[in-house]
Amino acid sequence: MEVGDLLSECAKCAAVRCAPISQARRLHFCSCRDSLSAELASLLQEAVDMKWPFVPEKWQFNPAIGAGDKTNLSELIRDHLPKLLALLKASIMVDEAPTALAVIFLVDRFLYWTDQSSQLLKIARLLHKAHPETPIAPQLVIRQSRVYLNSGKLQKAEFILSSLIQNCGTTGCWTYRSESDRALVQAVSVQVRGTLLQKLGLWREAAELIWASLVGYYALPQPDRKGIGTSLGILANILVSMNDEDFHSFRTNPDIHFQRILGDERHRLLSAALAAKMAVISSQYTSLYVLTNVTAQGTCLLSYSFSLDCPDSQRKSFLQQAREAFAIGLLTKAEDQLVTSQQELHTFIKAAFSITVTHRWLGGSHEAVPKASQACQEALALFYQYCRANDEDKDGLCAGIMHRVAEVKLLLGVVPFPNSDKGSFIPDRYRDVNDSSVSFTLEDFSKILLRFQKYHASVSEAAASVVETSEKTHRLCLADLGTTIEASRPEGSAEAAGALCSRSLHQKAEFPTTCESADTSSWQKLSMSSSSQLSGKGDEADVSNESCAPTEADEDGPASLQAADNSKVRGFGVASNATSPKACGDPELEEGGIETADDVGEANKTSAREEAPLSLSQLMLQTTSGSLDDSLSSQYSWEKLSADQSSYPSKAGRSQTSKTPDSDESFFIMETHDCDLVSKSKPQRSFEAQSKSPEASCRPPRPIPDTCISSESSFEMLVGSEGSKAASGPLNPSCHSCLNPSKAAATPELSLQDYQALLAGVCHACLLRRLQFDERTFRLHQLSAAHGALHLKFSKEAGLWTARETCVYIGTPIEMNGKPLQGSQREAIWVQFLHQEERLSSYVGKNYLKPSGIQLHLNDVERQMTAQYYVTEFNKKLYDKNDMAQIFYIPSEALLILNGKEIVGCITVEPFILGNFVKLTNNTGKKEERLSATKYGIAFGHFTYLLSNCQEVVVDLQGWVTANGKGLTYLTDPQIHSTRTRRGTSDFAERGIRLFLKDQHGPKCNEICQLLKLPPLDPQTALL
Repeated sequence: MEVGDLLSECAKCAAVRCAPISQARRLHFCSCRDSLSAELASLLQEAVDMKWPFVPEKWQFNPAIGAGDKTNLSELIRDHLPKLLALLKASIMVDEAPTALAVIFLVDRFLYWTDQSSQLLKIARLLHKAHPETPIAPQLVIRQSRVYLNSGKLQKAEFILSSLIQNCGTTGCWTYRSESDRALVQAVSVQVRGTLLQKLGLWREAAELIWASLVGYYALPQPDRKGIGTSLGILANILVSMNDEDFHSFRTNPDIHFQRILGDERHRLLSAALAAKMAVISSQYTSLYVLTNVTAQGTCLLSYSFSLDCPDSQRKSFLQQAREAFAIGLLTKAEDQLVTSQQELHTFIKAAFSITVTHRWLGGSHEAVPKASQACQEALALFYQYCRANDEDKDGLCAGIMHRVAEVKLLLGVVPFPNSDKGSFIPDRYRDVNDSSVSFTLEDFSKILLRFQKYHASVSEAAASVVETSEKTHRLCLADLGTTIEASRPEGSAEAAGALCSRSLHQKAEFPTTCESADTSSWQKLSMSSSSQLSGKGDEADVSNESCAPTEADEDGPASLQAADNSKVRGFGVASNATSPKACGDPELEEGGIETADDVGEANKTSAREEAPLSLSQLMLQTTSGSLDDSLSSQYSWEKLSADQSSYPSKAGRSQTSKTPDSDESFFIMETHDCDLVSKSKPQRSFEAQSKSPEASCRPPRPIPDTCISSESSFEMLVGSEGSKAASGPLNPSCHSCLNPSKAAATPELSLQDYQALLAGVCHACLLRRLQFDERTFRLHQLSAAHGALHLKFSKEAGLWTARETCVYIGTPIEMNGKPLQGSQREAIWVQFLHQEERLSSYVGKNYLKPSGIQLHLNDVERQMTAQYYVTEFNKKLYDKNDMAQIFYIPSEALLILNGKEIVGCITVEPFILGNFVKLTNNTGKKEERLSATKYGIAFGHFTYLLSNCQEVVVDLQGWVTANGKGLTYLTDPQIHSTRTRRGTSDFAERGIRLFLKDQHGPKCNEICQLLKLPPLDPQTALL
């Protein structure tokens, strides 16, 4: 019987209380228990006795590792899994909850890596419901937070992690043997929360948390080698994405003690490479960890070889080091070895693709590279199917993937390396880094945790306040905090705060209270009732089949989430607990509400209307803004960079796959876009972005860098302002194109120099110029196929776009009840790419339905990352005033789709977020006053106005709210009114700022503005 079937049987048994227990069942239970090997029986008893909060590896805490210590627990579990699952079922049948939960504890990690966590955690919740007095291991509680993180339930993950950190690991009835065990649980919780902030694109904040976890691991009586390796690998990936200014602040922070672990290395990417190499050494006895960390190391070295800081004379050396790193990862498994982990398969493909890229830049065989690239694309197409396949189909898909990885190894000459340690997966020459001198104490760990105490206390208290509404009196397991917390209801409203908003589709959303009576269970079920399901093309959602395991759509049953897609919905969101939407596009369904105006004239009308109070389920949210024109006033290409590389990507065919069932996760996707609803008689408009260093009236922020850009937007040029001041404007010293200007014509064909410039980093204005082609628009038609791509990330602080070569699988359009989920301008598509920040998370791509210029996508990303910059500074002000409400903007990135070296399309990508979607304000004068979150939103607008030196204000706030806005708020798809940079027709510039000051903010500051001591604003004189 398949593992999934066995777990389903166990879940059925746990869900139904058995009749009086027969003697035959007891004898069967004893037989199953006695069938275990002595080693397993000993581990099982230690789990029952709560000897450790995490099941340890033999080498994990052992300072003197012997030959017998180099095996992994996963091998033991794999060999005896049928016996353990038989014992699990037998234990449930005789109400032996301690034994059953101990078995779950032992198999948890193995089943997580084999993508079976959803069912296992469901069984744990059912058992805890029936036996609340039985302890739940901290490992299982943190596993639940990981699954929430992977599936986009960030609020739930935050509640679990913050409560564990704040309460010294306390969880239900679990008893710790020592204080160091509590510290270990806190260190793991801090580490997982660091990955959460990494997912949100908050690199410096994430790095600080990961560093705190490192201090915790090193401070244990015996340092945790596995934990150290994991955190160092995560830190390496964070440093690659972090900008140089943030890295300098992080490195020189006196509370960090950077040199104790990473020495005196001053370059961000080389520090990242060192961290990854140390991670490899710390985890050298586990193939998955070696593969993961050595691939991170190779990525760091490859990125450094393209940077402006890398001396030309050393570039080849760093490329060779990167190639060696990728080769080590590829050699951790042979073609005939079964790989059962989704993360491991993903990383194998990434390593194969990365060594192919490195081989090309080293001037390798012109015949081998295209074949290897083709094999990687085919492997990614199979991986996309693997993530959505039934258990019985996965082995065949896995074999196909590993066959193509082996083909890459053969084509590029990857051969084994000398290794005298047979239990290790790294070569002898890799053991030249020794961290035995690193020393921290538990007191050091406690001190570093104090820096985050206010925040974690606030989040855990918000969770506790909701749980306390239950009448349950027995001691709750911490898992309550992760499964029952949702957005509070609006003040004075009978409807939930998360009632779904739509713009051209109106529906009434009903949200049942998610905090059930605690006597149902302390791992309470999250209610998600709906009649509509979201799926991939031709696929009906099936919760038993994890699409992106170990993520899950719902803990205890089908998660059918409400959809309200339409032609004018902004923001890809995911709403839960909602009813089925009504028919799309019926104007009779509209009842008015918060609208996002499409032009200045409409803004005047909107601000003059009387605002009747409406529930969020009655809101009509209309957004339109002009599309970008396909030509800018000048064409720009990057200057040739002298280098010894002479090869660049050749045109390679794309792998074709048949359409397969898509993700079964029941998501609601809201769209973000600039609609092209401008009259045909009006000229098309295009915009460039610029940014200047702000001079804030309040706390001095990190400056927004200047970029080389015209002081006038393309829109202004079209209406009469001719000419460009780019030549006399300030240059970005980190932009390759600013330093090497060229007037060569821009074409869709990327040259070697184009690749080098993009990989080194270019400013927003130069990128827009280079990717503006005369009379050329793009529409990505070929779906269900793998493509080569450039992954473009924008840093507002640095003012740079930086690219990485990657491979992307463009899946099928997301469907709701058999119909594509799309608006009038854009469709939602399932996407997986090799360099996505979270390998186990789901991503959505936004594809324009009509051919459009690439700069449309780039401006979408720039706008959202600008808002993220502003909100990060705003959060610091809140924190300084002991207000722990935190606002986050979901990071947005772009994928430039390639056929060989020719640009054939572009999409923007964002991670999925689940929760109740709300709209706080629009881009004129409307606001939802019944939510406390709106007060923070208005204060945020006030703050951005001051921070930008009275030139910009962030409006159109929408996203996911918890604790009625007093907890965590995740936003997406903002609008920015700016006198500095026109970003679309929904940007009303000076008039928009006046509308915000007059109608949304008003003449009086609210209590949040007053708390932050923001200078009062006079709407009449503010812009004079």
